[in-house]
Amino acid sequence: MLKIENLHTYYGNIHALKGINLEVEQGEIVTLIGSNGAGKTTTLGTMTGLLKATEGKVFYEGTDITNRPPYEIVKMGMSLSPEGREVFPQMSVEENLKLGAFIRNDKEGIEESFKRVYDLFPRLLERKKQTASTLSGGEQQMLAIGRSLMTSPKLLLLDEPSLGLSPNLVLLIFDLIKSIKEQGTTVLLVEQNANMALSIADRGYVIETGKVIIKGNAKDMLKDENIKKAYLGSL
Repeated sequence: MLKIENLHTYYGNIHALKGINLEVEQGEIVTLIGSNGAGKTTTLGTMTGLLKATEGKVFYEGTDITNRPPYEIVKMGMSLSPEGREVFPQMSVEENLKLGAFIRNDKEGIEESFKRVYDLFPRLLERKKQTASTLSGGEQQMLAIGRSLMTSPKLLLLDEPSLGLSPNLVLLIFDLIKSIKEQGTTVLLVEQNANMALSIADRGYVIETGKVIIKGNAKDMLKDENIKKAYLGSL
């Protein structure tokens, strides 16, 4: 479904991505883990056209989408829930979700997406008329994910969905990610919480200073003593 080949990206003179290779197959949860500054968010930004690739290719469903405008990539079926939640604070929950469907004109399909989001996140239904600024951090994270689902994506990109949340809410968010996969949406999950991410993923990649240094079956990575010692204890 998604294939990244030898991807390089710069921030000015800083060489942020140094030849990333990564694949996501339909129906998987794939996680990209690493510490702050490793290149995780840069990878998502380059894939989605928010940042310019200086070398390499990004293929989505067999089509070269390298450096295409973000709105074209969204229309093709890829949706990003950004780090830091990034909701529109003065708009209501319902209005935020409507903005997620801005590329669509299928009224019945949009209503189905609303139902799906509210079924996944009952708290959002309870608060649909509230402004996003009045929601808790966990509720804002639910709203950000829900808004990205309103595009009816085939591939959902999640950037640090557990960041800043309490342990109980982290468990809830990861359970919801599993539910999203079970409903047929493929997920690429970027996370610092390596243990939780690998526990729900099919496959994993570890990124360090702009390079993928480890990849493999997620469950095997969780059990590998060398990986646990070097990465899982500190990520």
